[in-house]
Amino acid sequence: MTDRRGVGNPLWIAYEYIAMGLGLGSLAVLCLIWLPCALLFQLVLPQRISQPFGRWMISSAFRIYLQILTLFCACRFDLKEIDRLRDEGPLIVAANHPSLLDVVMIISRLPNAVCIMKASLMDNILFGAAARLARYIRNDAALDMIIGSRQELAQGAHLVIFPEGSRTLDFPIGPCSSSVGLISNRSKVAVQTILIEFSTPYLGKAWPLFRRPQLPLTCRVRLGRRFPPPTNLKSFTSELEGYFRSELGENPTPKMAPAA
Repeated sequence: MTDRRGVGNPLWIAYEYIAMGLGLGSLAVLCLIWLPCALLFQLVLPQRISQPFGRWMISSAFRIYLQILTLFCACRFDLKEIDRLRDEGPLIVAANHPSLLDVVMIISRLPNAVCIMKASLMDNILFGAAARLARYIRNDAALDMIIGSRQELAQGAHLVIFPEGSRTLDFPIGPCSSSVGLISNRSKVAVQTILIEFSTPYLGKAWPLFRRPQLPLTCRVRLGRRFPPPTNLKSFTSELEGYFRSELGENPTPKMAPAA
């Protein structure tokens, strides 16, 4: 159980605000440091070099970022089970999506991961250059998304996708789309589920970006069932959603406490 003995203490509340600023600020600094390099490498390096290098750099930066959160922001991450996938591939890695930290945690352990990203993030000045260098996949054109996913999987990548399409609003998981099953069916690649559990829904759909966290924050990521490529998309999507619900329980992430 998470130790919250500092709740209500003005010094602890101040620390939570400082930790929030450090956490968000350090991510922005890492992105800004890599931004001009990513723009340059995208222009001068051939794709066969820039793509794996870009992915490795994102994975390394996310690892550094999680270490910062661990050392200075009272965050604890149990991610060791993801390491078992590092030398396996290709795989479709499908996870529930309680927080903005989900993709950071997964990619920090999988240096050949490729994400399906919102088009707005791909065009974002802070994140876009790095994502384009790593050849992440836009989600605004369904056919291109499927073709791009197949190509990456054929080259042995880990395709990271969130079946809900957005962060969870109604826990334990929101409705799942058919995109995971469709990509698996077309690529003939298995779906490896990942189950993410947080002590609080920090940076979740209903948690404002600048609302202070409830520290300490703990997160556990565990490997779930591996599904073979489906033949019936509707049945598979229903089974996948049901599996997440059964594994995560009725309320795996505590509700938000009132802001102090």
